[in-house]
Amino acid sequence: MGLSMGNANNEEFFDDEEFGKILAEFEKMISSGLPVFFDSADVEDIIQHYFDSEKWDHVVKAIEYGENHYPYNAYFKIKRAQFKAFYNADTQAALKILNEVEFENGECSDELYTTRGQIYANMGLIEQAAENYKKAVKLSDQKDLIYNFLGTLYMNQTEVDNAIYYFKKSIKYNPDNYFAMAELSLAYDLNGKTDEAIAYFMEYIDVFPYNKAAWFHLGVCYSKNGLHELAIDAYDYALAIDDHFASAYFNKGNALSQLEKYEEAIEVYKETLSKENPDANTFYYIGECYENLERFEEALVNYNKCIKLDPLYGDAWLGIGVVLDAQNRLTESIHYIKKAIDINPSDAEYWYVMAEVQEKLGFIEESKDAYQKVIDLGYTDFDVWLDYSDMLLESGNSEEAIEVLSEGIKNFPTIADMYYRMSAVLVASYKKNDAIEYLQKALQLDFDAHQQLFDYAPSLLENNTILEAIKNFKS
Repeated sequence: MGLSMGNANNEEFFDDEEFGKILAEFEKMISSGLPVFFDSADVEDIIQHYFDSEKWDHVVKAIEYGENHYPYNAYFKIKRAQFKAFYNADTQAALKILNEVEFENGECSDELYTTRGQIYANMGLIEQAAENYKKAVKLSDQKDLIYNFLGTLYMNQTEVDNAIYYFKKSIKYNPDNYFAMAELSLAYDLNGKTDEAIAYFMEYIDVFPYNKAAWFHLGVCYSKNGLHELAIDAYDYALAIDDHFASAYFNKGNALSQLEKYEEAIEVYKETLSKENPDANTFYYIGECYENLERFEEALVNYNKCIKLDPLYGDAWLGIGVVLDAQNRLTESIHYIKKAIDINPSDAEYWYVMAEVQEKLGFIEESKDAYQKVIDLGYTDFDVWLDYSDMLLESGNSEEAIEVLSEGIKNFPTIADMYYRMSAVLVASYKKNDAIEYLQKALQLDFDAHQQLFDYAPSLLENNTILEAIKNFKS
């Protein structure tokens, strides 16, 4: 359902004892069929309450009551239009009602234009949606909310500069608009302008130094720029303002983890768990920290806690597989890696881990299939071609290794590592002339990287042909 304007104080009002009595009286009328008189303002609040609680049968009855008893009150017709558009998906009928209301009442209310804007946005009619939102904002005392709609409209169209403009407008009218801050931070990130975001939030904090959300999103922007120490400082300020701010603990844990301060990160993640309901993400990242510390049993405990909360958390299943691999429990490892792949069959990283474990088990064909899957899924790093060819060479398939490297070079023609590896494989295959040709190309691309040739194949340190080629190139 679309977002309705509603009463700005609904939540506060609907907890009121007096409203509870009015609501009970209305529901008694519905069940008994006996007529009862309700003030139009009370009916408006009843309708909004039923919208918010998604009691659609009651919504219909309340709207009917309002229209029957107050036929000249446009509010009830607008609510009927909202119901048709966002619950019945009958946009044409909804638009017809709104057009009739506008014709009868002129420029009658911000809610009419907001509703029509939402309908047009859902239909993909962006210009018409924006036009109606702009009409609404002129009439509304909740300008921040409508600017949120405009910002979201343009975010959904990836018109990020426009989104940034409107989210800023929203924050100007409501400095505590946490939704707009989060979307603004995201918009700057999508636009590759995190430096501008940092400047914006620092300027904001100069005026509103005790706004925890501003400090939090400043930390997010620092993290995006790899400035994790500064991010931690920003999260600490947010936590100084609100020491129950679970998201700030979580992001601080992430920043510490990025700095490889895993012990500290674990303690901060545990603070996150103490401030909110148990969350699968938090247990996953705790598990990952323990894995990086090679405290494998504790890693397994936390990965399993993650899966218990979210059985479809593929990374946690993979994490268990990786830990079991590190413990040399390879047969068990395969089971968990397969489970991860069942959940996310298009994740190339999962298949990469599968290829490596299958290779360790000596299942060469299965390893080949997995490596090929990694490539078919569009894995973007060249290292898969090196590992794939290495597996083939070690299993005695030197010609296949050469074919794989040839294909890899077509995909990464400027990466020296590929040519150095091809040169080493060709030497091992007794193809000296071809090996020298590839070595020459590697030296042209990155002479200083030639040590990797000897790291991969130390025997080449005694190969005079290779040594001479390197010496001649340098001179």
